Amino acid sequence: QLSEDVERVSENPTEEREGEMEVNEDSSSVILPDGELGTTTPSLRFSKTCLKNVFSVILLFIYLLLMAVAVFLVYQTISDFREKLKHPVMSVTYKEVSLYDAPGIAFYPGKARLLSCKHHYYDHIPPLINPGQPGDIECTTQRINYTDPFTNQTMKYALVVQGPRDVKKRELVFLQFHLNETDQDFSAIDYLLFSSFQEFVSSPEKAKFMKDCESSYSSWKFSGGFRTWVKMSLVKTKEEDGTETVEFKQETSVVNYIDQRTKPRSDQLFFVVFEWKDPFIQTVQDIITANPWNMIALLCGIFLALFKAADFAKLSVKWMIKIRRRHLKRTRQVTNHIS
Repeated sequence: QLSEDVERVSENPTEEREGEMEVNEDSSSVILPDGELGTTTPSLRFSKTCLKNVFSVILLFIYLLLMAVAVFLVYQTISDFREKLKHPVMSVTYKEVSLYDAPGIAFYPGKARLLSCKHHYYDHIPPLINPGQPGDIECTTQRINYTDPFTNQTMKYALVVQGPRDVKKRELVFLQFHLNETDQDFSAIDYLLFSSFQEFVSSPEKAKFMKDCESSYSSWKFSGGFRTWVKMSLVKTKEEDGTETVEFKQETSVVNYIDQRTKPRSDQLFFVVFEWKDPFIQTVQDIITANPWNMIALLCGIFLALFKAADFAKLSVKWMIKIRRRHLKRTRQVTNHIS
């Protein structure tokens, strides 16, 4: 049998070589050249690489979008900061006090004469005993003459009275004026409020002090034949240069005075009451809501995010290039093995 087999092989050597080539070709299609992937097929390996590349591209576009949003936020932050610098916001605060600095009340009575002046408390004003007749003057008063600050020619006569101080006891000042005759159809007395009577008293140049007050403060009137009730409130305004200005706001109520004197009179009586409205001093100042430190911190955070995004994008590109080179290398290895 052995001799017969040897003879059969020697007779058909071509067929045996063809069979061996067929076996080698089949085995080459099964053996994988890359030992790192193990038993995975080339199609599965290609799908994973494709998914990684797509995911990297998507991440890159997301971070580019975040960078664009960060750049827009930087521009918007700087624009808002510049706009807030141009338009400050008015801030109003209230400070409660128990005693005010006594204000000064400057009257310009003209031909009228002060009959009485008293301080009362708790809003209680007793009835007048002899209206139109001189009474007690219990207020601190000073008389002063000075030139008109607007014309510098006309002399003005002012009667300065110390105003109320104690707001908790509802202190008020009640004054009565008398005018014997007038050449006008209506009669009124001008008055002016300024912040501190003590500053007026201690001023070495009272005439200049009154000229400055008249230039800075507004003046009002109260009419004859009425009882005028003035409730004052104090407003302090802080300017941009640090200076502080003071002005008064007032609420005025007028009640008709019924003259009960026995004989009809041609003279005119004036009654006026000054009282604090509330114990709160209002302070007004312009503030800039844009805080430069907040803006700097926000910009630092945005720029940090930009650099971080740029660094991640650079690493993503390097990773994609590395994966691409590895894929090309594997492709070349497979091609070389097959060839």
